[in-house]
Amino acid sequence: MPAHDLIRSFVRLALPVTAAAALAACGGVQIKPAPTLPKALVQTIPTRVGLVFPGDMKNFEHNETRWGVDWKIALGAGHAQLMRDIFKAEFDQVQEFPDLDAARAAPGLKAVFEPRIEQYSFVTARETGGRYYAVTIRYRINLYTPTGEQADTFTLTGYGNALAKGMSSGKPLEFATVAAMRDAAAKFLVQFPEQPAGAQLAKNEAVVVEKVASADGTTGAADMIETVPIEEPKAADASGVPPPPGPDVPTPAAPVTPVAGKI
Repeated sequence: MPAHDLIRSFVRLALPVTAAAALAACGGVQIKPAPTLPKALVQTIPTRVGLVFPGDMKNFEHNETRWGVDWKIALGAGHAQLMRDIFKAEFDQVQEFPDLDAARAAPGLKAVFEPRIEQYSFVTARETGGRYYAVTIRYRINLYTPTGEQADTFTLTGYGNALAKGMSSGKPLEFATVAAMRDAAAKFLVQFPEQPAGAQLAKNEAVVVEKVASADGTTGAADMIETVPIEEPKAADASGVPPPPGPDVPTPAAPVTPVAGKI
């Protein structure tokens, strides 16, 4: 192998190791994403709902060590503000409560929402050949009646990515995380009004527990609903890797045709 090709190969192999070493030397990667939700062009539902943040939501952190590098992603504070923005954009009146008992005692509510983060995962530039960082965040939003009974539960997943830039890891990972948070926000804002509970609240009616027969003949709350992506993935480039979006997520588009059993 010619000397210049050998050097080029060595540099390609050494870069990820060098980057990891640099991160380890500066104490790893720590980010605290706090996105600002763009003004959503959705029709506000004219009703009053409650919002409860459980402790594991407000204080959620993702910590792991890869290749000797510590990664710490503090998601609680940013997500609490994001959820406040989402529900204020979706509903005419939103009141926050410290817990479900406090919400149950409040007069005039038509529903109570309890958002949770179920899973956070990411891939780095090292795993994508130095091209981009990607983030997936899975959420569960529990819906309760005004008397505190669980009426439904919704799951949705936000996806985001950002181009890798130089040796920095914090900023691309933060941009990808913010994109995933906004993606989930857009899905909920557009698709929740199409749900039965959304239709009830649009008429300013309190949500109720829908009873459905199970295989053994008993009844329970409605089945879990899984959201599907609103937009089709962007076309892949010549390498077959979809291009990452910019730091801004567009205003929610019209919902796709519903899939049977899903949003």
